[in-house]
Amino acid sequence: MAPRLLVFGDSLSFHGPDGPHAADDARLWPNVAAEALGGGGVDLVAGFGWTARDAWWSLIGDPRVWADLRHVDAVVLAVGSMDTLPSPLPTYLRTGLRYLRPDPLRRVARKAYLAAQPRLAIALRGRPVVLPSKLTIQYLDTAVGALRTLRPELPIFGMLPSVHRSDSYGRVHTARAGAAAALAAWGRRADVPLLDLEAVVGDHVLSGRGNPDGMHWGWEGHAAVGAEMARLMAPVLRPSAT
Repeated sequence: MAPRLLVFGDSLSFHGPDGPHAADDARLWPNVAAEALGGGGVDLVAGFGWTARDAWWSLIGDPRVWADLRHVDAVVLAVGSMDTLPSPLPTYLRTGLRYLRPDPLRRVARKAYLAAQPRLAIALRGRPVVLPSKLTIQYLDTAVGALRTLRPELPIFGMLPSVHRSDSYGRVHTARAGAAAALAAWGRRADVPLLDLEAVVGDHVLSGRGNPDGMHWGWEGHAAVGAEMARLMAPVLRPSAT
C-alpha cells in the first residue's frame, strides 16, 4: 500500500507562482512527493509564516492532527525557512497588527510596517530573526520526541531553510547559513533526514524563476522539491514499513 504523508508546513508548501493554492493541488510539492511514492496522499497542516513553533503548537493543539497521526506512514516537518527571516518587530507585535481597531488604524499601521521592514532589515543586517535557530531546534526536537513517543516506528523527515530574494525583506538573509548549519547538526543527532532546499531550489529562486515575490516557488520548484523529497523518503518507506 502506498504511504500516506503528514506534512507540517509554511506557505512554501501551498503557495505557487501566482499565489496560494488549495492543499490538494497536484502541482504542490507535498502532492508531487506523495505521487512519486505511489500516490498514497497527503494531509497538509500549514499556514502563512509558520515556524517550527507553529508546527509544535499544531501538533499539540489540533485534534485533526491527532486523528491523522493514527493513519499516516511518515511525517515531514517542512518548517524552518520562515524562522530565518528578518523580523524588525518582535513576533507578538508583528502578528498583533491584525487585531488593531478601528480598521483604518490597522491599515495605516500595517502599511507603515511593510514600508519600514525592508529598510530595517538592511539597517539591522537581518537581525533579529523571526525565530532564533536555537529555538527552532528546540521546537523541532520536542516535536520529534513527542512523535516518537506516540508512534516509535513512524519515519520523520525535515528540511533545511530555503533561500529568498524578496524585496519585502530587503533581500537580506544573513541568518540562513548559520541556521542551516545548526539544523543539519541537529538532524544528524536526532536521526531526522533533512532535504537541503537551497541545493534543490536555490537557483530557481535566486535567478527569478519562482514567484515574483522572490520567496515562493514556481511549479518547476515544487516539482523539484517533491521529487527530491520522494527520493529522500523512498529508502525508508519500504512496503514493510507501511
